[in-house]
Order: sequence, then C-alpha cells, then structure tokens
Amino acid sequence: MALIGWGLLPITAFHAIPLVISTLSWREMLESAGRPALPVLVLIRWIRESVNNLLPVGQVGGELVGARLVHLRGVSGASALGSVVVDLTVGLLTQMVFVVIGLIILVSYSTEPNVLAVVWSVLAGMGIFLMCILGFFAFQQHGMMRFGARIAGNLMNDDARKQLAAGADDVDLTIRAVYRSPRIWRASAVRLVGWLLGAGEIWLIMYFLGKPISIGEALVLEAFITGIRSAAFLVPGAIGVQEGAAIIFGSLFGISAPESLAISLGKRVREILLGVPGLISWQIIEGRRLVERKRS
Repeated sequence: MALIGWGLLPITAFHAIPLVISTLSWREMLESAGRPALPVLVLIRWIRESVNNLLPVGQVGGELVGARLVHLRGVSGASALGSVVVDLTVGLLTQMVFVVIGLIILVSYSTEPNVLAVVWSVLAGMGIFLMCILGFFAFQQHGMMRFGARIAGNLMNDDARKQLAAGADDVDLTIRAVYRSPRIWRASAVRLVGWLLGAGEIWLIMYFLGKPISIGEALVLEAFITGIRSAAFLVPGAIGVQEGAAIIFGSLFGISAPESLAISLGKRVREILLGVPGLISWQIIEGRRLVERKRS
C-alpha cells in the first residue's frame, strides 16, 4: 500500500466515471417529467453507494436511502422506489453478463486444468446466483410490494392497511411498466459499460504498484472480485470475502498474495475516501430537512 502512495487519489477519482455511468443507467428508469437533474442524481447515487459500502445494511439499505432522497426531490414515491428496485435487478443481471465476459477472456488466456477448474467453479456459483436473481425478478412481476404490504398490514389498523396496500400496488405497477419500456434495454447497455470501465480501477492500482497488467487481466479480476462480493451481500462490506477473492483470482495471473491484497485494500481506501463524505452529505440533507420541518 505504501508503494501506491499518492496514487490512491487518482484511483479514487477514477471511480467518478463508473459512478456517473451507473447513474445514467438509473436515470433511464425514471420518467423524464419531473426527474431530478443529473448532478442531483449523481449525488444521490454517491450516497447510495456510501451507505451500502460502509454500513451493515446487506447492500440494500443504500437503495432505500436513494429512493427516499429522490422522492424528496419531487419524484413520486412509487416511481422512486420502483426505479431503485429495477436498478438493483438490472445491476445484478448485467453483472452476470460481465462475469461471463471475464470467463471468456480468462479461457482465451489459458485452458490449463487449474484455470478450467476455476472457470467451472465460477459457472456453478453463477448458476445458483442467477436462479436467485431470476426468482427476485419473477417476484417483482407477481406483486412483491403487495405481498410485503400484506405482511406489514397485520400490524396496522384498517385505514393504514388500505393506504399501504394502495401504495404497494402503485409501486408494483411502476416496476412492471419500467420493465415493459424500451428504456430498460438502454439502461442495461449503459450499466454493462459501467461494469467494464470499472476494471480501470484495478489497472490503476497495479500500475501504481509498479506491476502493470493488461486490460484483459484487469477485466477478469474486476468481474470475479465484484461478482463474489455481490454474492456475499449478507457479509457486511464483504469483509474478508473480497480479499480472499482477490488473492485466489490474482494468482491466476501470477500476482502475489500481497499484491492481490493491495488490490482489495486499494478498493477499500477508495470506499472510505468517497464513502465518509457521502455519509456526511446524507446527514446534512436529512438535518436540513429536519430543521425546515421544525420551522414550519
């Protein structure tokens, strides 16, 4: 990490590129009428990532925070919540495509038995994870929010239960409408580009370590490390999981364990450098709203 030194700053700054691209993908899922300006959505996306990266919220707390913040900017509650649900699903599905691209690149480099063993292991894991994602998608198509409202409604009075059910139905309709819109394909294509460009972070880390690797190797490592991290969403911050994945997959390209660990730690530093200000920004927004409510 000492070898990387001040290189951590450009590495951190580089993340602005995939951050903006993922925001553009999410933006496609919001109706053009009344949606916040792009800089505002980038800020909210930044806060979403900060919450997911630094707080033990199972990689979904940031989505709820993002839905709340975009709703505060004038977007309807149904559209705000529906957009982040679809955005989460699109992110996972396009990440699976990204992992497949990584597998193809890896096999093009080598078909040695140890490499093929890794490929088959990754494919097996992908199969299980893909079934979970498709199950989540099917759940959305059959009234996911309505189901949740029915459970929560058992703790409420009749009026509150009816209001909650009506709101849940609106969200379910919004989700289905987004999936039927041609915008979903544009959003998916843009999101995949964001995953691909994210490999530049690993390339920069290795460059500043004085151990440059090819773009293809960076793509493979980024695909596998981020894929494993998503699969381990129940582990807060994927602590340990991400580091283990970096070491295992880095060894395929002759990257030593300390260098592989530096890849993961470089990502951690970036998460802290961007995440802490993101959390502070979130609290400032909520604090100002609280003050305004008290004044009114």
